[in-house]
Amino acid sequence: MAFIKPEPPYYVVIINSALNDGDLDGYAAMDERMAELGVQQPGYLGRESRTGADGRELTVLYYRDAESIRAWQQHPEHLEAQRLGKEKWYADYYIEIAKVERAYGFERTPG
Repeated sequence: MAFIKPEPPYYVVIINSALNDGDLDGYAAMDERMAELGVQQPGYLGRESRTGADGRELTVLYYRDAESIRAWQQHPEHLEAQRLGKEKWYADYYIEIAKVERAYGFERTPG
């Protein structure tokens, strides 16, 4: 089942990342914990993630407002995950934050 996007306006955090080829010890557990903790944050609306053939991951997180994003960025466990990500796990990552004012699409229905 596809993620049902919220009605605009809402905010998105777009994360484009690649893991190191080296030591990923602890990464899977931390990734799972961040996903678990992230959904509990006020203003969290959902998440979509895809991994390309080259191993790069594109994750889009949906939030009600910019304040919710700032609060999550400063959460103590999230700060520790960010620190470890920079020190150990990521080759690189790029983050974009945007306000979605308008969204539309098309979906073919069977039949």
